[in-house]
Amino acid sequence: MITHTFRNRIASAVLSLALVAPALALAAPDVAVAPQYDTTHVYVANADLDAFVASFVGTFGGKASPRAVFTVTPTPSKTASQYVQTPVGMLSVFAFQTPVPYGFGAERTGYLVTDIHAARDAAVEAGADVVVEPFDDPIGKDVLIQWAGGVNMQLYWHTRAPSYAPLHSVPDNRVYISKVSADKFLNQFKTFAHAKIVADSQIDGGEIGRAGDTIRRVQLVSTFGKMTVFVTDGKLTFPYGRETTGYQVDDMADTLSKAAANGATVLAAPRQTSTGNMTAMLQFPGGYISEIHDAAKR
Repeated sequence: MITHTFRNRIASAVLSLALVAPALALAAPDVAVAPQYDTTHVYVANADLDAFVASFVGTFGGKASPRAVFTVTPTPSKTASQYVQTPVGMLSVFAFQTPVPYGFGAERTGYLVTDIHAARDAAVEAGADVVVEPFDDPIGKDVLIQWAGGVNMQLYWHTRAPSYAPLHSVPDNRVYISKVSADKFLNQFKTFAHAKIVADSQIDGGEIGRAGDTIRRVQLVSTFGKMTVFVTDGKLTFPYGRETTGYQVDDMADTLSKAAANGATVLAAPRQTSTGNMTAMLQFPGGYISEIHDAAKR
């Protein structure tokens, strides 16, 4: 005989499973691969392509793929392109020979994913808009998405899976966003990337050219890599807000010396951050701006 207590236990177990099952069903798939497959997208004029690539590799080390001309968009276009591998982060460099089609040029990064359609759907479920639906490229598939606050990214998938060694240091994807969109963006990206917030701090704004002001800085990590989000009112002096990536280097002085020797310009001299490391801003031939920093002091 099934007792009243036993029936209650069964009912309770069934109810618990019913409540858990939808949550499991709605959990976003983790489509990330690893940071060494994620690239910063850099657009330069054709005349500046060689100088930019040589300067970047001369500063950080590594190598560039041979220059080739491709159609990398779903509509007719041509771009000279090179993939740049360095110990501190990867670049996809584009010098379009034709006008840049709609949707392209605004994406800041390309993230390698395990499945382009699953990644597209996961991004939409997390709250992203789709700027350009999945399309074929010469070596795989891509999609352009946009997060709250106008943060554009490209997700890509290779027909033949690449195999790259881990990076010496993982770069920061540096995002500037308004107070209006910050929490919405953070919630969207955390859901999609399975990211964790490792720090959410009020810091001195000198780190982004606003010395004496207090700003919010949020740092996240995921299988895609690192992200630093600055929440501001948008009142930023050049070059802050123009950089999309921050690179961690072993020796700040040595990197600055190599940068100068390879045609880069120091836009903001090194200064100490709230975490005890040094940060500076560089501009490379062709206009690409990046932040560099050394490891935080322990």
